[in-house]
Amino acid sequence: MTVIHEINTLVWLTELSERYGRRVTLGEVPGEVWDTIALPGIDTVWLMGVWERSPAGLRIALRDDTLLASFHAALPDLTERDIAGSPYCVRDYVVDAALGGPDGLAAARAELADRGLRLFLDFVPNHVAPDHPWLTTHPAGLIQGTTEDLSRAPDAYLETGGRVYARGRDPYFAPWPDVVQLNAFSDDLRRATVDTLVSIGDQADGVRCDMAMLMMNDIFAKTWGEAAGPVPAEDFWPYVVPRVRARHPDLLLVAEAYWDLEHALQQQGFDHCYDKRLYDRLLHEDADAVRAHLRADLIHQRGLVRFLENHDEPRAAATLPGERGRAAALAVATLPGATLWHEGQFEGRRVRPPVFLSRRPAEPADGALRDFYGRLLSAATAVRRGEWRPSTPTGWPDNDSHRALLSWTWTHPDARHLVVVNHSDRPAQARLPLPWDDLRGRTLRLTDLLTSRTYDREGDELADQGLFVDLGPWQGHLFRVP
Repeated sequence: MTVIHEINTLVWLTELSERYGRRVTLGEVPGEVWDTIALPGIDTVWLMGVWERSPAGLRIALRDDTLLASFHAALPDLTERDIAGSPYCVRDYVVDAALGGPDGLAAARAELADRGLRLFLDFVPNHVAPDHPWLTTHPAGLIQGTTEDLSRAPDAYLETGGRVYARGRDPYFAPWPDVVQLNAFSDDLRRATVDTLVSIGDQADGVRCDMAMLMMNDIFAKTWGEAAGPVPAEDFWPYVVPRVRARHPDLLLVAEAYWDLEHALQQQGFDHCYDKRLYDRLLHEDADAVRAHLRADLIHQRGLVRFLENHDEPRAAATLPGERGRAAALAVATLPGATLWHEGQFEGRRVRPPVFLSRRPAEPADGALRDFYGRLLSAATAVRRGEWRPSTPTGWPDNDSHRALLSWTWTHPDARHLVVVNHSDRPAQARLPLPWDDLRGRTLRLTDLLTSRTYDREGDELADQGLFVDLGPWQGHLFRVP
């Protein structure tokens, strides 16, 4: 199952350059550093933000007082040199020369491949920078406006190259000031999108499509109305994806997705979609809500990406501190589907630097948390094989604390495992029914792969009553069952 490690490429290379006392680009990363990236259980590395950033977008960002305030909040000793511009305000889909250019990326991909890792990159289908070549070569592929539109709503339109264009947006927020809106209904844009994704597929093994749901016909029509023109008979991604896969059949396609549109995007060709709903439930809801979420069709769940943080979300160490974060990590690491880990998550970083910045503040590493993640990633690789099945904890008439527990099993011919997590701030006890029919007549030694502690239990009791567990707040077990 896919396990992705996201790295903020520019920040990472800045820190490597400081560590080695020389400029380090993608083609010059020492082998010993790539070795540290090849963590147990990781099979895909997302180098976030490798494309050319827009000078025009940067100038707009530097005039935005709210944005500048967020930069200072994340990096108190900020200088203008630290502001590189947004990697999602793409000037062109060419690897930035400051990061090593296309040759540097090719060298990085080769280093990853030597370690059994795939390379994963970004694509932004909804908008481009105001100085992107498409404004000249594919103007029909953008949402255009009039001088009257610009006069009426200067925050929603901009003028460049003698034309007025709509600024990029989604339907629930104000327009983004530094980008220009692409037109999902344009044949010209659809062809250009196919060509761009094919080009990315020439350079990488997978692509994350930013805010992919914004390009779906119904969403786009509601957002742009008549400005977009007639709604095509074919939806955007069903047009794009098969044409890309004709050239790159094994290209991993992941959709950033919200608004419960994950299933629809899976049906439109994506291998995986963000599971933002699970993220929200782990942060804000109880175990019943999480358990209900995990009753979804297994094929659907295999197409989800489970995560606790990424470059758009706050750091997990800040939102899920201490044992609560470990409990949530145990859950997402052992569920079916893809898993996304964010560089710095394992060390307990608490500051999420805005993606505009090339530097982040120094923070002490949490050694105990790093050790926990090291054990968890190694264990999860062994666990997530075979058949996954949710388990329903049972309790007693005078004790309903079992409702706070989440549990599931994995069964493979070579091994079987049981996961249980107390998703609450109070102790919880339960019996966990086990799905295996060969437990009777022997004593079983259960080994917790996170602590190496062992527990001897009688098979007859396990078969008749289930495994008794008594967990403190935010505690969990990952058992290997013989």
